[in-house]
Amino acid sequence: MTTPWYKRISEGLTKSRERLEGQINVILDRGPDLDEEFWEDLEDALIGADIGVTAVSEIVERLRDSAARKALPDAGAVIDHLAEELAREVTTEAPDILDETPVTVLVVGVNGTGKTTTVGKLATEAARAGKRVLLGSGDTFRAAAVEQLDIWAERAGVPVIRRERGADPAAVAFDTVAAANEQRPDLTLIDTAGRLHTSPDLMRELQKVQRVVARESRAPVKVVLVMDATTGQNGLAQAREFDAALDVDAIVLTKLDGTAKGGIAVAVARELGVPIVRIGVGESADDLKPFIPEEFARALVGRG
Repeated sequence: MTTPWYKRISEGLTKSRERLEGQINVILDRGPDLDEEFWEDLEDALIGADIGVTAVSEIVERLRDSAARKALPDAGAVIDHLAEELAREVTTEAPDILDETPVTVLVVGVNGTGKTTTVGKLATEAARAGKRVLLGSGDTFRAAAVEQLDIWAERAGVPVIRRERGADPAAVAFDTVAAANEQRPDLTLIDTAGRLHTSPDLMRELQKVQRVVARESRAPVKVVLVMDATTGQNGLAQAREFDAALDVDAIVLTKLDGTAKGGIAVAVARELGVPIVRIGVGESADDLKPFIPEEFARALVGRG
């Protein structure tokens, strides 16, 4: 049965699915035989979806094993098992940190990944669910970020803590946590300035913000990394640096609707070993969706 979630994610993954499904159809059109050419072509198709070479090698090896153990009759039967193997790569036992109550979340990432928009969408989602939400406008260097977060806060009907432009981000974080300690919201979201992972000074500043939040917050503190799916494998280098500096707890993967390489979700989850908690497949507040591995994999492969 097609769920509304699956339908929306499937629409958002159109570019990725059409590319991968097209390559798979070419493979299947060559015939049903599970020969070496089939396995090599399948590897190439998955690598082309930006899943990552190591992950693809292991996925294909498991599919080979399944084909032998289960006596799969032909190439089509193997492809039917592909979504199951992809889902396995991105499934973790970790709980959704955004469902924890109370929790303080530091939202980080490179310039242009959609951090402020993500904060706004998460606030809207939580407020609609009846949660009490508090926002911290820690991107003090970009005037548009403060204004943008104000708009999201107003729409969601939630308060936002801010200071003047150019203020110390750690001071904003301190003010936000102090307010959270007093008001006891279910979810506190602190926006941060986008920064290049290659700038040691900016990363140290972010570590300072994290230390302040961890020291002052009565609620558990989590770090969520917002990644732009359109950056593909290049985004993994950024993710590694953020994880090394801050010990990332979860990932929000945005702009999946803008890439033909949606397999990056598999590469990201595997590379960092942390859960993807939300994926973005559009501009509206409703287009930031909880990540459901099995349905994501089926939507990517086109076996819904």
